[in-house]
Parts: sequence; structure tokens; C-alpha cells
Amino acid sequence: MAQLTYEIDPAHSSVHFSVRHMMVSNVRGEFSKISGTVKYDPENPQNSSVEATIDASSINTREPQRDAHLKSADFLDVEKFPVMTFRSKQIEPRSDGVRVLGELTLHGVTREIALEVQDLTPETKDPWGKQRIGASATARLSRKEFGLTWHQALETGGALVGDEVKITLDVAAVRS
Repeated sequence: MAQLTYEIDPAHSSVHFSVRHMMVSNVRGEFSKISGTVKYDPENPQNSSVEATIDASSINTREPQRDAHLKSADFLDVEKFPVMTFRSKQIEPRSDGVRVLGELTLHGVTREIALEVQDLTPETKDPWGKQRIGASATARLSRKEFGLTWHQALETGGALVGDEVKITLDVAAVRS
């Protein structure tokens, strides 16, 4: 079987994140607008590739004032950097899924990150006759490595916003 091309289905895909807040709890949020292409070779996964774009202004933490701050120049600066992009460079099959190494461009900075992909589904026909695949993935990144350095020190020590961001992706894609 040759490489198959799929388009990410934005209505059934999501990018969630969590970051430590005040050294006490995790603030969770999501980006609701994602698009992209998956080229998948089920017989030789290492020959596959992923390209995705996330609309930075689609951030939602269920708190409008916090979302406005996250969109500002203190954090994502969505006016200057309206999108985040991911482009795979290497795919490594593993016993529990695949590891996708690629370049994430966020806040105008490009760094390599690793997506740990699990739950890669076999192709399935939906009720409308379209072929779909899906997967979940996780990653961790440092805000500082992407130039997201805003923080406020707490009287008791530590920072108002943690550096490590945990990412969870759930992606559904439709064969082109």
C-alpha cells in the first residue's frame, strides 16, 4: 500500500494544554482551530509525515480575561504571530505507537519537539463513505525556549506561571 493523504478534520480534532499556576494547580486550555495534512504509510510508518497549523487566537481557557492576556504581547502576541506550525522531520515506529520528531514554530521561534503518538486507529469508513484515521499524542515544551518568558514571582517563592507546558493532541483526519 502506498502513502495515503489525509486532511485534519478541525471539527473532530483538538489541541489541549496545561501549565502550572501559582505552584498550586494546573490551568488547562485548548486551541480550537487546527488544520493540516497527514501523509500516512501504514506499512512503513517511518515514511509518513505531518504538517499542521494552529490559529493562536483560538485559545480558550474558559476565562475571558486570562485568554485576552494570553493573546497579548506578554504571551502569544497573536497580532504579530497569528499561527503556530508543526512540520514533522522524522517518524520512529515504537512498540506502543510512534514518535514524531518535528519543528514547532511558536511565537516566531522554531524548536524541535517530540510528539509521542498512541492510539493510532486503523482506517475506518464513516457514515458518509469517507475514510478516516485518528490518533492521540502528547508532548512537553518549555515556554522559555519559545521566548514566552513573562512571569511574576510569588511572595512565597516560585512563579505565577510555570515553564513546562504539557500538550495533548487528539486528531481525526479524512482521506483526501
